[in-house]
Amino acid sequence: MSRKYKFNNPSAAYFVSFAVVNWVAVFTRETHFKVITDSLSFCRNHKGMLLFAYCIMPNHVHLLFQDKNEDPGGLLRDFKGFTSKKMIANIKEYPKESRREWMLEMFKKAGEKNSNVKEYQFWQQNNQPIELCSTPVIKQKFDYIHKNPVKAGLVTEPWGWKYSSARNYVELDAVIPIDEIGFIG
Repeated sequence: MSRKYKFNNPSAAYFVSFAVVNWVAVFTRETHFKVITDSLSFCRNHKGMLLFAYCIMPNHVHLLFQDKNEDPGGLLRDFKGFTSKKMIANIKEYPKESRREWMLEMFKKAGEKNSNVKEYQFWQQNNQPIELCSTPVIKQKFDYIHKNPVKAGLVTEPWGWKYSSARNYVELDAVIPIDEIGFIG
């Protein structure tokens, strides 16, 4: 059964979450986080992404974003495709990755189950975009993203998680600049 969800309004801002296959906790090392932060920065600077909020958890990512080029599905597809290849290479090349063989085996098994994948599958395929169509929806999604590391027991305050835009909103050093969301709806 297909779990393809659509970005019905190409000019809208969206909330998306996407997870590593089998919920493997890959993002536990700075080098792995850097693949995602560098890729988000590239998308902001060169691909038309407006990034309003983010949180990179150990095994999944949350974004509030909009595509100035009005192809949010294409932008997300390209981001996930690039980061998938880059993460597999990074895991293979990082000498201190103690779980390398196990992770690669998990990604290879996931890839074997998917006819669209040549060898390794890194990301789960579903995204289920939620259009940010009103102020209450925007607020709910901001809160959800920023409280996720607290709920997971990783930090006691949202701005304590280095890989969250909660830091941007309290004017602490942040790993990725964000864009102002302004009024939507």
